[in-house]
Amino acid sequence: MGLKITLKPHERLIVGGAVVTNGNSKSDLLIENNVPILREKDILSEKNADTPCKKIYFVIQLMYVDGENQSERHALYWKLVGDVVKAAPSMIPLIEQISEQILHNNYYQALKKAKKLIEYEQEVISRVRKSARSI
Repeated sequence: MGLKITLKPHERLIVGGAVVTNGNSKSDLLIENNVPILREKDILSEKNADTPCKKIYFVIQLMYVDGENQSERHALYWKLVGDVVKAAPSMIPLIEQISEQILHNNYYQALKKAKKLIEYEQEVISRVRKSARSI
């Protein structure tokens, strides 16, 4: 059995590296083989990868949807992770979970965990801003 995806009008998704845009009405797609799929809500553009953790998400997204240049993407991932861990060691547990998925080529699972990393990053930024205002 394949994966059934219901698309809203004009919703976009990536299927196996191809960007697909739905037409004017709701539609169902049945994906019958194992290919990378990302819904529009999970796609992060390079322009919007404007924080260290969003950059990590973006690199993992590229690993997932495009099998090209994996060695360069892995090298960039480890560099970004090293920078994040130096700046915020409290992120190590999440980084370890993401890295474990990447090492097993489970990029979709790594993306799900990277969303949690972005959420945590936003919490840390909020706390820092609050502290700065109270000084």
